[in-house]
Amino acid sequence: MANLDSVLACLDLNLDRSVGRLNDLLKIPSISTDPAYAADCRRAAEYLAGDLSAIGFTASVRDTPGHPMVVAHRDGPEGAPHVLFYGHYDVQPVDPLDEWHTGPFEPEVKTMPDGSKRIVARGSADDKGQLMTFVEACRAYIAETGGLPCKVTIFLEGEEESGSESLIPFLDANRGELSADIALVCDTNMWDRETPAIATSLRGLVGEEVVIKAASRDLHSGYYGGAAANPVRVLSKILAEIHDDNGRVTIPGFYDGIPELPEEVRRIWDDLGFSEAEFLGEVGLSVPSGEQDRSVLEQLWSRPTAEFNGISGGYTGKGFKTVIAAEAFAKISFRLVAGQDPDKIRAAFRAFVNERLPADCKAEFHPHGGSPAIQLAFDSPYLAAARTALSEEWPKPAVMIGMGGSIPVVGEFKDRLGMESLLVGFGLGDDAIHSPNEKYEMTSFHKGQRSWARILAALGERR
Repeated sequence: MANLDSVLACLDLNLDRSVGRLNDLLKIPSISTDPAYAADCRRAAEYLAGDLSAIGFTASVRDTPGHPMVVAHRDGPEGAPHVLFYGHYDVQPVDPLDEWHTGPFEPEVKTMPDGSKRIVARGSADDKGQLMTFVEACRAYIAETGGLPCKVTIFLEGEEESGSESLIPFLDANRGELSADIALVCDTNMWDRETPAIATSLRGLVGEEVVIKAASRDLHSGYYGGAAANPVRVLSKILAEIHDDNGRVTIPGFYDGIPELPEEVRRIWDDLGFSEAEFLGEVGLSVPSGEQDRSVLEQLWSRPTAEFNGISGGYTGKGFKTVIAAEAFAKISFRLVAGQDPDKIRAAFRAFVNERLPADCKAEFHPHGGSPAIQLAFDSPYLAAARTALSEEWPKPAVMIGMGGSIPVVGEFKDRLGMESLLVGFGLGDDAIHSPNEKYEMTSFHKGQRSWARILAALGERR
């Protein structure tokens, strides 16, 4: 504990210097999706590799067909866990530029009317500020103790905001070097300004496009109406049967293998003070439409869904055209949870459609990606250590939350490196990531550093 106390004091004492280092990184316009900024992406990678080398890591910039990766290593005590920290140094484009109050790559610390401070710049929250919280924790640990409590590998990507095309080949080519006991991913949010959060689950995804075909051409509804099969009507009927009146998906086997939410986690979610009325009211809605026996948080975080993302057929232009379309299509996404196999869900959906096709109709299917859900075991010792460490730093105890979407790298770590991930981030919902005037609260940056120091110390004690 004495070592940790000195590390925390070091972080407090050097906060201004750490903000200066973050600002140096924020000034680099590392926009990965625009080829005009390729040199800046490399400059950001070189800045980070140089900074990590300066504090005692063995760090290098690794070329890829796209933007480079940064990989850095630092040994820890014998028998200590090996952690892989992941972040990304690339950022989103800044358009519309005229909505920024300051230059997007001219970072500024702003003091708000309530006295709080925030760092405003593109990438301040997503993800440069977040990744630097970990780097600063390592810097302080090495400065104060001469080493780290764990073996640490840092892996920083330069294409997260542009599709991560180089990620999978890089993981495959460097599997031995990057594999660790646990991955630490800092690209998520807190529950609120006083409550840290660990995301323990990410829903998976299956995307499908179905096309229903009937006649060999579009037909005049006066000549053929009533006699000819109508793909729009057939498709609509099939889609309507996918949900029952209580919001449950009716596809056979859809819920097979899904575990119930542990009571401890349910109690945590119930105590979060989440307002279903406010959540829906913000978008002009009032009544939850998912499974009626589940809370909205359960619907968002721990239950699977089937949603229709687009449907079309026949004439959809201006005016009116009396036509029976030769085909109709729909785009459908299934959000999956732990226990569901993407391939089985896709096959079950296709069987559901084919079993309901009337005479003269046929279906074509076009897949649009598929990935399983990620679920960290609720009894994971790494999770327990991180929860305790975070709870000691913030005003309120750390909570375990789910995420309705997905973070592709977490799935790749699981599938390709056989490694679970701890998702711990210090962003807030109003940080305006991907938007003008992106910001990162000073408390997020400062207490994020202290949080990682505590987490490293807690993980190190597991040896």
